[in-house]
Amino acid sequence: MAMMMMIRCKPILHLGHRENSMFPHPEIRRLKCSTPIRSLIPAAAIFSNPIRFGTSLNRSRFFPIVRDGLAEAPSVTEPEVVFSETFPLIRTKMVEGKVTVRLDPVEGEGLGGRLVVGCDLEGKWILHWGVTYCDELGGEWDQPPLEMRPPGSIAIKDYAIETPMKKSSSSVEGRFLNELQINVSDCTSISAIHFVLKEEESGAWFQLKGRDFKVPLMGYVNGDEKAAFLNGDQNQDDGKQSFSIWPGAFDQISSLLLNAEGPQSKEKDAVFKAKPSMKQSRHSGFYEEYPISKEEKVKNTVTVTVRKSNETDKNLVYFETDLPGDVTIHWGVCRDNSKKWEIPPTPHPPSTKIFRRNALQTSLQHKKDGLGCWASFLLDKDIAGLLFVLKLKEYVWLNNMGTDFYIPLISMSSLPSQTSRDIDWTRPYTLEKSDAQIGVHPFENKSLELSNPQIEGAESNLPEDFGKTKEESLGADHATYTAEIINEIRNLVTDISSEKGKSTKTKEAQESILQEIEKLAAEAYSIFRSSIPTFEESVLDVAEPLEPSKKVCSGTGSGYEILCQGFNWESNKSGRWYSELSAKASELSSLGFTVIWLPPPTESVSPEGYMPKDLYNLNSRYGSMEELKDLVGRFHDVGIRVLGDVVLNHRCAHYKNGNGIWNIFGGRLNWDDRAVVADDPHFQGRGNKSSGDNFHAAPNIDHSQDFVRKDLKEWLCWLRKEVGYDGWRLDFVRGFWGGYVKDYLEASEPYFAVGEYWDSLSYTYGEMDHNQDAHRQRIVDWINATNGTAGAFDVTTKGILHAALERCEYWRLSDSKGKPPGVVGWWPSRAVTFIENHDTGSTQGHWRFPAGKEMQGYAYILTHPGTPAVFYDHIFSHHQHEISRIISLRNRNKINCRSEVKITKAERDVYAAEIDEKVVVKIGPGYYEPANGPKQWVVAAEGKDYKIWETS
Repeated sequence: MAMMMMIRCKPILHLGHRENSMFPHPEIRRLKCSTPIRSLIPAAAIFSNPIRFGTSLNRSRFFPIVRDGLAEAPSVTEPEVVFSETFPLIRTKMVEGKVTVRLDPVEGEGLGGRLVVGCDLEGKWILHWGVTYCDELGGEWDQPPLEMRPPGSIAIKDYAIETPMKKSSSSVEGRFLNELQINVSDCTSISAIHFVLKEEESGAWFQLKGRDFKVPLMGYVNGDEKAAFLNGDQNQDDGKQSFSIWPGAFDQISSLLLNAEGPQSKEKDAVFKAKPSMKQSRHSGFYEEYPISKEEKVKNTVTVTVRKSNETDKNLVYFETDLPGDVTIHWGVCRDNSKKWEIPPTPHPPSTKIFRRNALQTSLQHKKDGLGCWASFLLDKDIAGLLFVLKLKEYVWLNNMGTDFYIPLISMSSLPSQTSRDIDWTRPYTLEKSDAQIGVHPFENKSLELSNPQIEGAESNLPEDFGKTKEESLGADHATYTAEIINEIRNLVTDISSEKGKSTKTKEAQESILQEIEKLAAEAYSIFRSSIPTFEESVLDVAEPLEPSKKVCSGTGSGYEILCQGFNWESNKSGRWYSELSAKASELSSLGFTVIWLPPPTESVSPEGYMPKDLYNLNSRYGSMEELKDLVGRFHDVGIRVLGDVVLNHRCAHYKNGNGIWNIFGGRLNWDDRAVVADDPHFQGRGNKSSGDNFHAAPNIDHSQDFVRKDLKEWLCWLRKEVGYDGWRLDFVRGFWGGYVKDYLEASEPYFAVGEYWDSLSYTYGEMDHNQDAHRQRIVDWINATNGTAGAFDVTTKGILHAALERCEYWRLSDSKGKPPGVVGWWPSRAVTFIENHDTGSTQGHWRFPAGKEMQGYAYILTHPGTPAVFYDHIFSHHQHEISRIISLRNRNKINCRSEVKITKAERDVYAAEIDEKVVVKIGPGYYEPANGPKQWVVAAEGKDYKIWETS
């Protein structure tokens, strides 16, 4: 008589809250008690193929096995847990609300009435406001009279008031309104009230269409401007502006600006989705509503559990997360501690596809209750570790604070321990086209590759030694592991030379380019493999900048540049800025500056120049085209090179399309809506999807279009020839792929170029993280995408200086390897260091450097490698003498963008470093003196909480 195996199911199948994740397969759930094994799936299959049946195994869910006619076998013991950890995640979601603006009607013939501003989003809201008077022709704010200020108002300098909004007793759609009332009775001398909103907790600023709200009081009274305002007439000849309609094409910007905390705040972060609805009549005052979006943080978790299977020689891996929506796990395995990504052997889980030959992508299954998702699969026991990142939506990736999640599978005691860390989703990792094809692998900081990628469908070109350890890679013959990279660089240089061979490019210059790129590649490879850089960048030992015919690398200058930002946010208001700055050219040269950055030169919807319209019209609020050419010539006469501020990401249109959308351009570059990206919901573009982040206040240009790139290259070359610019400051480069920048720079051949790649640093529960590798990695990725033809502003260093100086935490100025913690610590020749600019400081003050500590910041950036940039407001202030002295010290000691830094102290209240064995700098209130020995140190400059020595 044949013996049959049976499975006793009824007492076991109480699946609890994880029913779906435990046994998702319908055949398991349909099991009947005492059903013969030949009509069922073998019990062993549960362990041999958990990809199909689920692997959330625990003591209460194992099947006791019963043999026909025999006693019940002992129950299976619970598998050993190899790894189990829950990682906290922080993501953001958008909350929609409304801003309301109401001006109550006039009482009789007088001026009685009140302005009421409301916002129905949660938060501590502040109205930042001021007025203009009838006898003033300009648009500058003034403080309102005392009798007009509500209780709790605080004066801001001499031009504005900040008043907290209060909770109203009324509610809008179930949400209580934050509201402020301003009495405008008998304000006969005031022509208008101006304001912006500020959310105190997040530091976010909200504006209207890229500018301040403006409520015209005189127009409200006299009827004419009121009628124009109520009827939406934007063709007024008197130059008056209402707060909903702006002259020219400005009403195409159907958005309200959200200026996020930290280095995001600029008029480039619009979040309003629609134009306001007019609900007022001429005789009843007016009332307007504006949609507003605010980011709020939401906490989630991902749990990873690994158990050893008792039935198979494999590990059971189980993922569970409460993240909503569709989630994909992008994963691979490694065979040793090198953490080199590779694909595990088949079979792979269902709904899995291979990604670029070295990783898998598996869709997580939704839980039955809809609260999150899960996945499980088997891995061989000889696999040392599991690497993964999570993918949400199309372009959003989540990694572990800039590195991959790593799960050890062999032994917790023999591998590095894992600790729970919050993942900051304020700036989630976005995989764009550039990430997939060039530079550092987006899921692990691997290698620097300077190949010429294809934009669509390119494979990830990783070197053969991808994943080698430091010991393996940095042996006696390091040429082996860099051979592939260097060969590709040689090919690149050869291609450039053959294509652009000119008499000015000597053999010596070509060899200098090759030597620098080889050493940069080796250094970057070492850095991205999590090891201390061994190879230093070379710099020619000359006192004067190289001539253009001898330049080391296109777009990166000689290494000795000192940059001056030659304007602030208010410079446009005089209308004569070019002439005013020209008078200061000799003084700036005598202070030691070698390069000056001028404001955007083109016709612009906004007076500051960052909303360009006709690119070939160089008559702006700063002056005429002829005045600009004279200014550039004047700076050349005193030995200063000139950078033009070019806005390539977006452009304001001249005309509306058939749907009333502003996306048809005029002027010499008369593009149609094919020049606008397709995924910007505001402007109905017919181009391809954006290769970067959208700027919602104007049409985002599609740089993948051949005609767009051709026109922009011609324009840049025209600026170089017609105006005489020597290089570029590139605005909002987060908006488009760095490979396009490479194309533009190769065409225009600038002496120096720097991009503004500006996003938020990493924070945990409001505290800045010590490790900012993820932040500086994003900037390095962009530089790499340009093939190193441009530098980038070192926003990482500015942010860390903020935290160190504000909180007396100078230990932050050294990373885990004893190097500077910003971009200057990884790629110094491409780091442009700064402490303030027209966005962070000036009258905007979105991220102002700690007050009273500016000279500590300049003592740091003017003595360290990188290219230092000094802000106009600081040069022409009481700081000028101290700044000039440190610049002189930098020049006479030949400190350059590749100088070597040795950090000698980084403690709570003091930081000290030695640069090129020639200069020692100390900042902070703590004590430090360099030790005299073979070198004698002499104080060369000092001030409040800083001191600099040089060798005697």
